Amino acid sequence: MMQTFVFDVGETLTKDDRYWAGWADWLGVPRHTVSALVGVVVSQGRDNADALRLLSPDIDVDSAYHARERAGRGEYLDESDLYPDVRPALGRLRALGKRVIVAGNQTARAGELLRDLDLPADAVVTSGDWGVAKPDPAFFERVLELAKAPAERTVYIGDHPVNDVFPPKAAGMRVAHLRRGPWGHLWADDPDVVAAADWRVASLIELTELTELRDAAGE
Repeated sequence: MMQTFVFDVGETLTKDDRYWAGWADWLGVPRHTVSALVGVVVSQGRDNADALRLLSPDIDVDSAYHARERAGRGEYLDESDLYPDVRPALGRLRALGKRVIVAGNQTARAGELLRDLDLPADAVVTSGDWGVAKPDPAFFERVLELAKAPAERTVYIGDHPVNDVFPPKAAGMRVAHLRRGPWGHLWADDPDVVAAADWRVASLIELTELTELRDAAGE
């Protein structure tokens, strides 16, 4: 029986639209251009920030990020950025007695914004809070410390195989691959993902339904 559910953030709990739109507006390019380039570089296995470097080869992404913050045009999240199944699914898992953790590759500022949303979760942390990011195994060591459950009774849920499927699986955790957002759809039927994922779901509600069935069966 699974005890702890750990959720990725971008394109698992939140839509990335606002984040990349903010960068497009800051650089003065069409939003679709940035979105398309992000898709290209990630499908090539590159860091998504490479999309910004293609548009502005001399950009220092960290410096530009802080310049946006100082200009009042930095990161922002509100209820509209959440996928509609997030609160019902996380709330249902907690009602089932599960520990719910949010842990993804986001800035410390994003962590503050997520905590301000008062999600039905026992803890909300980001790579910016910890100083270590996926897919580094140390990130998942921290996840398991926070999970307060054995690895085999901890589920990591996310959309991106390189960050959310293979590393937690290597750490001994169970994995649910979410077919959501560009990365979730792009790799939904990849043979390696199919082989590694314990569950493949199209929504977080589907995950809770599977959990209820497994609990009822004592699995």
